[in-house]
Amino acid sequence: MGLNLDDKKAVVAEVSAEIANAQSIIVAEYRGLEVSDITALRANARKAGVYLRVLKNTLVRRAVAGTPFEGLADKMVGPLIYGISKDPVGAAKVLHDFGKGNQKLAIIAGAMPNYVMDVNGVKALASMPSREELLSKLLGTMQAPITQFVRTLNEVPTKFVRGLAAVRDAKETA
Repeated sequence: MGLNLDDKKAVVAEVSAEIANAQSIIVAEYRGLEVSDITALRANARKAGVYLRVLKNTLVRRAVAGTPFEGLADKMVGPLIYGISKDPVGAAKVLHDFGKGNQKLAIIAGAMPNYVMDVNGVKALASMPSREELLSKLLGTMQAPITQFVRTLNEVPTKFVRGLAAVRDAKETA
């Protein structure tokens, strides 16, 4: 059953709101996927904070018109599922990882603001660490010298106490 005009406007408004905050949009063809597979994909997307939805291409074209993702409109052909993410890597990771296990999901293209990617670009984006991973690596790198310095400072009294314990043990045995 088709959507009436008010429903179409609501969908375009919803997608436009998601696109306004998006850092990446990934488009994949889902032809032949079973309902259980799409349900699992949606669950993975929800966990990763990715807006994932099957939409009519004409409605998405209207939503991306006039945005930095406008160049993606040429790739919107066929039965597509759209992954929209605030994290530049999030949608690419979710769809790419799911596509590894299920050959029926084929990534068509992707876009970052003012930049359209092909399949290889999306795969390269998916292989990058996420923002949280990069921040944790940076924090670990920043903490390493401080941690080592504290260990070194702690070693002086520890050696002193071990030395006193060795002198005490030597006097007790003598």
